[in-house]
Amino acid sequence: MSSKLQSVKGMNDLLPTQSPYWQFVEQVLREIASAYAYDEIRTPILEKTALFVQSIGEQTDIVEKEMFAFEDAGGEFLCMRPENTASVVRAGVQHGLFHNTQARLWYMGPMFRRERPQKGRYRQFSQFGMEAVGWSGAEADVEVMLAGARIWKALGVKDVHLYLNSLGSDGCRTRYRTALVDFLKQHVDALDADSSRRLESNPLRILDSKNPDTQRILEDAPVITDYLDAEESAHFAQVRHLLDDARVAYTIDSSLVRGLDYYTSTVFEWKTAKLGAQNTICAGGRYDDLVERRGGQSTPACGFAMGIERLVELLIEEQNALRIKALDVWFISLDTEANQAAFRLAEKLRDTGLTVAMNHGVGKLKSQLKKADASGAQFALILGSTELEQGVVQVKPLRGQFESQNVAFDAVLELIHSR
Repeated sequence: MSSKLQSVKGMNDLLPTQSPYWQFVEQVLREIASAYAYDEIRTPILEKTALFVQSIGEQTDIVEKEMFAFEDAGGEFLCMRPENTASVVRAGVQHGLFHNTQARLWYMGPMFRRERPQKGRYRQFSQFGMEAVGWSGAEADVEVMLAGARIWKALGVKDVHLYLNSLGSDGCRTRYRTALVDFLKQHVDALDADSSRRLESNPLRILDSKNPDTQRILEDAPVITDYLDAEESAHFAQVRHLLDDARVAYTIDSSLVRGLDYYTSTVFEWKTAKLGAQNTICAGGRYDDLVERRGGQSTPACGFAMGIERLVELLIEEQNALRIKALDVWFISLDTEANQAAFRLAEKLRDTGLTVAMNHGVGKLKSQLKKADASGAQFALILGSTELEQGVVQVKPLRGQFESQNVAFDAVLELIHSR
């Protein structure tokens, strides 16, 4: 006897009881992207592996451990996208979206990483992101942060805080890298295994270590913002000034480097204390070199991505009531003769915008009314051969205090709307 097939580990079904939360979140995200004049872009789920190796960085956790990568039958190395900024940049360069112009783009869809599944962290997960390409000023940085703040407000999510840092330019990071390595070499015996391995290859990733002992060592480490040049310092100061002017609270976090190598200058994360270890619900920053590295012109850019699963978890945690459209009508036909007329009338009701569920087939009235009540419908419409002969339908309120009544076919809609 064969065993029951189940979903792939870390890839979850979205059930009808969960879907309304997702629909609500997705609607809010689309509306806010539109409010900031961002246009949607959709990229393929499958990309060439080299895109992410070259964009994200070979020494990142994503590339080293987490990508679903494979060689296809034609010998091409492909992977399922682990994030979408690299894909958006690839698409923009390929189709000339960034050539001597600017672009505001948003996306939403599934991403894939072979991580250890836990609450808020899955192997297939959905992200929403906004990317502002072609603007070098601090206004673009702050605009995408303000979009995040607007999302929390629209969703009714509270206690989300912004953390901020600057990684500067290549020159800044080179100077800082030297100072950081010199400091860490004094504590090499106390570093965790991953940090020891990255000491020479990618020491900035050590700042992102989740090991408590390593984090205690880093408390006394050099701070990257001390190595910014005058122009970089001015940009970061303007970011903070604009956030202050918008009355958005933030904390400077000198250990914030993000897990991707394409970031430059401003980086940020929105965090909550309500989701345990998976406390980052939105993250982003500048990636001024990525477009050029992917074959385009030198083009400044910034953006963010947020996990929709975590937004849904927050909604549920906050116990925010959703305004979900209720079922208006459950239509009951008592015999085969009335069935066809019930179908016709149900279609007319749907034409006016009502939601109507048919109880397909015939059955005892008592059992059908139980189904109607359990559905949450506002009304049950009952049609049998007697009603059909009289040209009426019985309208039975399921949620109100008024009595059932027989109503002519052409008056049903008016009665339902009046109630």
